[in-house]
Amino acid sequence: MLEGKALVEDTDMPMKMQAQAMESAYQALDLYDVVDCRSIAAHIKKDFDKIYGGGWQCVVGSNFGCFFTHTKGTFIYFTLETLNFLIFKGASSP
Repeated sequence: MLEGKALVEDTDMPMKMQAQAMESAYQALDLYDVVDCRSIAAHIKKDFDKIYGGGWQCVVGSNFGCFFTHTKGTFIYFTLETLNFLIFKGASSP
């Protein structure tokens, strides 16, 4: 298991939610090959939807750019192994 190896680049999540993000990532990497980014992302999204309600998004890869709007307190971007993880809950439309 890779616990303790993640490097948080940016976040506005509470610490408990950050720990859950990393735990979900560790579990996904135990289940799926590191090149199967789609399955890794789906695993994390399903965990977050189950624990914190629907509407979560997850992007996993080694080279991507993005621009998005998120609900305050629901964003984390971290690195684990050779992958970058972006998890956030989309903002509601006004």
